[in-house]
Amino acid sequence: MSVRPILSCFVFLAAFTWSAAQSAPPQQDQSQGQIGYKSAAGADAKKTLLLKDFHPVPMLHAPAHNVDRAKYYVIDVHNHVNDAMRIDDHMPPERVVEIMNNTNVKTVVILTGMWGEKLQAVIDEMVKPYPGRFIVFSQIDWSKIDDPNFSQEMVAQLDDAVARGARGLKQLKDLGLGVRDKSGKLIAIDDPRLDPIWEECGRLGIPVSIHSTDPEAFFHPVDNTNERYEELTEHPDWSFYGPQFPTKESILAARDRMFAKHPHTTFVALHMANWPENLDYVSHLLDTLPNVMVEFGAREAELGRQPSRAREFFIKYQDRIMFGTDNGMDEEMYRNHFRWLETGDEYFDYWGYPGQGRWEIYGMELPDSVLEKIYHKNAERIFGQFRGEALARGKETTQRN
Repeated sequence: MSVRPILSCFVFLAAFTWSAAQSAPPQQDQSQGQIGYKSAAGADAKKTLLLKDFHPVPMLHAPAHNVDRAKYYVIDVHNHVNDAMRIDDHMPPERVVEIMNNTNVKTVVILTGMWGEKLQAVIDEMVKPYPGRFIVFSQIDWSKIDDPNFSQEMVAQLDDAVARGARGLKQLKDLGLGVRDKSGKLIAIDDPRLDPIWEECGRLGIPVSIHSTDPEAFFHPVDNTNERYEELTEHPDWSFYGPQFPTKESILAARDRMFAKHPHTTFVALHMANWPENLDYVSHLLDTLPNVMVEFGAREAELGRQPSRAREFFIKYQDRIMFGTDNGMDEEMYRNHFRWLETGDEYFDYWGYPGQGRWEIYGMELPDSVLEKIYHKNAERIFGQFRGEALARGKETTQRN
């Protein structure tokens, strides 16, 4: 066989291989900009951005419908503006009324009015100068819990508060979690020493607004599984996890027994009965106890992340829900709540985001008939039960004589 054909074939193959190599795209590794499909080496080690510095801007293109004024006038049944306890910073009353006028808020209920001269100061500053714009509640003086006549003293104090102008009784979450007698024992919500107080509220026709427990996450470990980790880190005294505290369930059970024991007294279970994460429980409460109302102060975040379930709940219990904020006084705060209630907007910040958790909320677009009840009709019905001023004044006259 001749060597020449073999040599020619070899030269041809070499030339073809060289040509193919010249026309082939250059190979690149991922570090040179190639789009890859595997996680970068050492990616976890680079995730060092602090949670407090993480402020993602949503790329979702969704309609936004701002609501400057509520569709119907509003009674805000949960506020602390210029209260006796100074829970919020004091604000000039004229500015408070301006905010209300700008947003169609007719009346604000100041829950923490205390008693005696402190109560009187709130009435003189907020109630008397602005008729119909403010309602103030009184409270129980727990410093007297060990007095032999505690029950009678508190009934007399309540009558005095109503005679001064109070139109309800407010109970903070310290009952069941913090109030103790001299022996160190926690006072339970259904303690029999409190029965005469609840009964007197029923006699006077004034509601009892009661805050019992706190968000469910507050009763769990403050760790990387807690959805309110940031909030509890900022407010460690809001954590009720541990054997030194009763369980959330046991506190609510005591409260519900107390509700049932006093059927002629109207109770407002604040913060959506303080279990908006569990609307099945709240539904059962309302189905079982007709003397209980709810409001949603500082629980827009919890309810807004479950829009279908919440809307169903609000429509079903439209006669039992009242409008409440518990978020200070600000036009934009009210407008955020109106947007949540009135529009079908999707994926927007709740008021105070991300303070209660890193999630967004969705509007419920409630029917007009439901809105009107929640905004003011239900509250007017409850406050319309008042029959206590003459009774309280008559009782005071009898006691003086």
